[in-house]
Amino acid sequence: MDRLEALRAFVAIAEQGSLSGAANVLEIERTKVSRYLSELEEWVGSRLLHRTTRKQSLTDAGEQTLELAYQMLSLSNEVSAIRDRQNNTLSGKLRIASAYSLIEHFLLQAVEAFCAQWPEVQIELLVADSSTHLIEEGVDLAVRITNDLAPGLIARQMGVCRSALVATPAYLEQFGHPQQPSDLPAHRCLSFSYFGKNRWNLTRDNRRESIDIQGPITANISTIVLSATLHGSGISQQPYAAVAPHLAQGRLLPVLPDWQPDELGVYLVYSSRKQITPLHRQFIDFICQRMASDPLWQAL
Repeated sequence: MDRLEALRAFVAIAEQGSLSGAANVLEIERTKVSRYLSELEEWVGSRLLHRTTRKQSLTDAGEQTLELAYQMLSLSNEVSAIRDRQNNTLSGKLRIASAYSLIEHFLLQAVEAFCAQWPEVQIELLVADSSTHLIEEGVDLAVRITNDLAPGLIARQMGVCRSALVATPAYLEQFGHPQQPSDLPAHRCLSFSYFGKNRWNLTRDNRRESIDIQGPITANISTIVLSATLHGSGISQQPYAAVAPHLAQGRLLPVLPDWQPDELGVYLVYSSRKQITPLHRQFIDFICQRMASDPLWQAL
């Protein structure tokens, strides 16, 4: 028996709550997960799970074994790190979740650069919203734009997401330029479901306005809202990093440029239950330093 692989399988079962979930995360057959579990129980000399038709739960022996499994896998990772340092290499796999717009406008290029530096590393990018459960879905790290982090997560701030109100020249020519925030309710405002769906908060010179908005289109993916904006469907609030090229080329114009929408933090997060390997640490440092050097993701 490969005891380290059996321990990894057992940890996955405990975190996912089922053998099938563990098999999906580990990308192996369910029968192999079951065999690892049986071999591990034989090694321990006790049943590790209460088996039911709905969900697996740990026995007392399983709870003790899980704690030791985390420790042993952590030690294994440290030994692998010694080898990598000696050979000046880094290897392994990471599953990273983020919103599509952040992958498109920052994360993909950063991952490409990291993989070019460390060719033995494999990274899987997952498009996911802020409700994604990291442990249950086998995610190592997530990058989130929020001012309201969920409990139970360890977070490191990478940067700041600034936003801007924008519209096409054609829209503004047809419907006019808003002169003050109170003009916005009379306009076709396109909104993002997860932030500012029905209300936009704007600030100028320490004066804050909260404006109720309405419009023909709402979407739960910000790039859809951006596409509708580029088609001339209305005014939208967009991450500045996403619209900077369109503003520079004149495809979009700023709306109420003296008024600043709320800034949001950009965080790299992981579960407090997650084992952090040298690969995790290297990637976290790399990605945070990269965003810190990008003016598009810094506060004004």
